Amino acid sequence: MKFILGRKLNMSQIFDKEGLVQPVTLVEAVPMTVSQVKTKEIDGYTSVQVSSKKAKKETKKEFRIDAPTHKVGDTIDLSQFVAGDAVEVSAISKGKGFQGVVKRHGFGGGPRSHGQKHSEREPGSIGGGLRNKVPKKMRMAGRMGGDRITVKNLRVVHIDLGTNTLYISGAVPGRRGTLVEVTG
Repeated sequence: MKFILGRKLNMSQIFDKEGLVQPVTLVEAVPMTVSQVKTKEIDGYTSVQVSSKKAKKETKKEFRIDAPTHKVGDTIDLSQFVAGDAVEVSAISKGKGFQGVVKRHGFGGGPRSHGQKHSEREPGSIGGGLRNKVPKKMRMAGRMGGDRITVKNLRVVHIDLGTNTLYISGAVPGRRGTLVEVTG
C-alpha cells in the first residue's frame, strides 16, 4: 500500500500528451520518516506511524496496512507513486459556518408570491399533527463543513520530485494548506 501526507497548495491545469487540459490539484508532500511500526501480536492491529517535520511543525499520522514492510527510520517519499496511479484522498473540508436549509440541504424554499413576504428561504413545516416534539434527524439550519471527506478514484497525473509536488486529477477536499492523506 502506498501512502503519504501532504499539504494542499492550489488547483491548476496541466496539458496531457493528447493536448487536452486536465484539472489538477497540487499537493506538496515532503519526505516522511517511519517513527513506529505496530504489529498484530503486540498492538492488536498492524500499522505504520509516520512523522513529517516542516517549518518547526511536526505532523504525525498512523496508516493501517495489512503487512508492514517498513522499519523504524525508513524514509517515505513521492518516488513510490507513478503517473496513472489510482489514489484516495482524505482531508477536512472547508468550514462554511452557520447556513440555512437551502444551502445546507438543498431545499427549494417557498413560493415567491401569494403572500410570502420574507419567507422564501424558510424550511417550512417541521412537524405537527399529533406529535408534540420535533422528530429526530430533522434537517434544519446549522453549521456546515469541517467534516472529514474522502474522495476515491482520483488519478496521479504528474510527479515533480524536485519540488516534492504531486499533481492529482480533479478536486481535493479542504482549503489551501489543509493536511491531506494520499493513499493508493
